[in-house]
Amino acid sequence: MNHPAAASEHTSPEPDATDATADDLPDVAPRLRELRHGRGLTLEAAAGRAGLSPAHLSRLETGRRQPSLPMLLGLARVYGTTVSELLGEEPPERDPVIRAARAEPVEADGWIYRQAGSSSGRAMQPLRVTVPYGAQGDLVRVHPGEEWIHVLQGRLRLGLGDAVHVLDPGDSAHFDSTTPHRLAAAGPGGTELLFVHTLLTSPVAELCLPGGAHRR
Repeated sequence: MNHPAAASEHTSPEPDATDATADDLPDVAPRLRELRHGRGLTLEAAAGRAGLSPAHLSRLETGRRQPSLPMLLGLARVYGTTVSELLGEEPPERDPVIRAARAEPVEADGWIYRQAGSSSGRAMQPLRVTVPYGAQGDLVRVHPGEEWIHVLQGRLRLGLGDAVHVLDPGDSAHFDSTTPHRLAAAGPGGTELLFVHTLLTSPVAELCLPGGAHRR
């Protein structure tokens, strides 16, 4: 399935979504505000780097809207952190073992994430992701880096450019994530997968920023 810093993640225009109640949201809104303030970024500057409108980022920071995985990936890169940290799932630094009992599930925009690796100071972030049928299937993801996906249960529909692949349990995919891609469960039972993406946390990652930001 990220990742989880100063590169943007672009998606096709997303459909309007109904604002969710605070009880439905992960506790990510205050963390987003805290990280932005800690980096000394204005709402406009952070939104521009992440490819969001200031109004949309404001709704994320106030808990009026759930962040999708592409948004979490983009914001994590902007703030020089990880998706795990944004979701409050960062393990103790340098801890190489991730115990199943500590990998608390966190829901964001329909997908459920569990930490699957220690991303502190690492070049990549692994996540265990549950993808319900019909969730985020219309989002087109484009961002610098690489992704590796391994299907654990169910079937996954992976769109890469103009090609569409259906992955069964045990199948994997490894691709350049600058290729436009979509991820969706291929059956009503949903799918569960391991998702690993590279992190761009170096200051030179800003060189990967395209010339213009795209609103999501």
